[in-house]
Amino acid sequence: MHQPTDHFQGIPAFVQAVECGSFSVASRRMGLSPSSVGKAVARLEQRLGVQLFQRTTRRLSLTDEGADFYESCLRAVSELDRATGRARDSRRQPAGRVRIALPSLYAVSYTHLRAHETKANL
Repeated sequence: MHQPTDHFQGIPAFVQAVECGSFSVASRRMGLSPSSVGKAVARLEQRLGVQLFQRTTRRLSLTDEGADFYESCLRAVSELDRATGRARDSRRQPAGRVRIALPSLYAVSYTHLRAHETKANL
């Protein structure tokens, strides 16, 4: 049985390989070995049951299925970025009670001033 996170395995390597045009450049950007990137993409292809890349010794190009999958991945990554941004933004908005500590002399003066304002408005 697949864990929910299994759905994402290999996708970062795939997207980097597409954007870099090679497994070796993608691996350098990701800090991985070229073989680990190639294997991650191969496992992704096996899991999906489609070939995403046409591979030759000199070139890496997307298949039609690979191009469609890449576009879907970009939309998914974009939506995840928006969701992450919304979650972060929600933490930036103040919430809760604010307590202010003031000298008691200020509190007496403020209370006295408010009492006079109330009498004046009557």
